[in-house]
Amino acid sequence: MKSLKANTAKWIKNWPEIERPRERLIRHGPEMLSDAQLLAILLRTGRQKSSALEMAHHLLKQFGGLAALKQATVSELCSVSGVGPAKASQILASFELGRRSMAQPLNTGLRALSSRDIYHHYHPLLREMKKEVFNLLMFDGKNRLLKEMTISTGSLSLNIVHPREVFKPAVKESASAVILLHNHPSGDPAPSPEDRELTRRLVKAGRVMGIKVLDHIVIGDGNYFSFADQGWEIGD
Repeated sequence: MKSLKANTAKWIKNWPEIERPRERLIRHGPEMLSDAQLLAILLRTGRQKSSALEMAHHLLKQFGGLAALKQATVSELCSVSGVGPAKASQILASFELGRRSMAQPLNTGLRALSSRDIYHHYHPLLREMKKEVFNLLMFDGKNRLLKEMTISTGSLSLNIVHPREVFKPAVKESASAVILLHNHPSGDPAPSPEDRELTRRLVKAGRVMGIKVLDHIVIGDGNYFSFADQGWEIGD
């Protein structure tokens, strides 16, 4: 009986209202809560012998903080006692929403996008990717954005992109020009020899097909490289 009372006292619903994370958020705003308190709201419930807040502290300690926690997989999260698929999904969904909310929108119809505009959109989406992701932006004859799409996802250090994979959707969308873009998981946006060769190959293929390659942008962590801005490989 004594043990049951002790465990019951740990449940957040039995805490004074002013100490409960959700009530604190409503009263004072989310910015006033600690990482563990915010995470506890996502978890909602704890496990048999610990509250949601204690579980949140345990998760942060085990993974080494929020930055490492958001890189965890569902299976890694589920390996923690008390965390099942539902809780793991809630945690990862919240991180993904936060990541997407930081990306400046690229709406169709936008004209004359600069390399910096594109960087500000894609940097929050790609900077923490563990694999190289190759994206394509397609434009009409007046340089208005038609569509953006992912062409391929590669390994940590290599992403093979064939010209037909790039220009097939561009032809389908009747695009007159494209911008190529990919990330470097290392965080260093400096183009590799493979990046330069790929750019030359795609520019050449684009000329044959009558589709101009306006730029090839490499996204790093906090910085980017634009072939067009540097005057490399791009142009007639």
